[in-house]
Amino acid sequence: MRHLFIINPAAGKRESTPQLEALLDKLSVPHEVMYTEKEGDARRFTEEAVRSGGPVRIYACGGDGTLNEVVNGAAGCDHAAVTNVPKGTGNDFLKIFGPVYRSLFYDLEALAVGPQTPFDLIDCNGRLGIDVVCAGVDARIAADVYRYKDWQFVSGMGAYVLALLENIFFKGIARPMSVHMGDIHWEDRPASLLCVCNGRYYGGGFMPVGEAMPDDGVLDMLLVRKVSLFTFLRLVGRYAKGLYKQFPELILDYHGQGVSFSAGEPITVVVDGEVMQDTAFTVRLSEKKVNFFYPAGAGYQVFGADKTS
Repeated sequence: MRHLFIINPAAGKRESTPQLEALLDKLSVPHEVMYTEKEGDARRFTEEAVRSGGPVRIYACGGDGTLNEVVNGAAGCDHAAVTNVPKGTGNDFLKIFGPVYRSLFYDLEALAVGPQTPFDLIDCNGRLGIDVVCAGVDARIAADVYRYKDWQFVSGMGAYVLALLENIFFKGIARPMSVHMGDIHWEDRPASLLCVCNGRYYGGGFMPVGEAMPDDGVLDMLLVRKVSLFTFLRLVGRYAKGLYKQFPELILDYHGQGVSFSAGEPITVVVDGEVMQDTAFTVRLSEKKVNFFYPAGAGYQVFGADKTS
């Protein structure tokens, strides 16, 4: 079994790379290490490893974006398995493994010999995601965060707050969009956001559908109608806790195989933290899966705090 660690030095805090390297120096399992320098490197390294033909375990050492690249490189390959060493600041997908996911996935000895399970994937206009696809005000906020991060003296949280204020108070919450999912046909009407969940967390800790499972063959989708600023501020905390069932008059839910949506103007969509823009999207359950491995004893079942009520 080949073990390949793909490290994104730009992910997380500056000291995270030497800390991980110190752990790798002590790892008893023979392994290789590669470092990314630019966007796309993690996917390219993964595809090269997969083409070698032998069994391989690939460790995405970074955030959700690094994991997304590795997933796209290994999807549909039975002899490859992937995981995520949570070196990034968010690592939203790993939150399905509970509040101590960081210590679990930094136990590299346990991770290397842990079990693996085929996880579902989301296909968004050809790009695969393992966690959440979102469109609407939350996606626009996530996209604008990157712009504010380049500002001097602005922290990661500060960038998020600035992006939030810009989109909520100045750009407006809702935009016209046509959405088709199951029996729900939303024709060119204002909508605040749409999310498609395979995992349970995104946006730094939002959990819109607490019962979502990455291996059940179902995508869990929520469409939030146009809401006022007051309603948005009142609703957002409960939305983040997965309490969508308490607001059937505001939030439409569908649990199935996919959704299509479009608009006259380009829609900002975020797939596992990666930004896309187009006027029409088809998001569906992919026919491809990816083998995901994790430490023995770690579970991604629905925890008590994750259950909707």
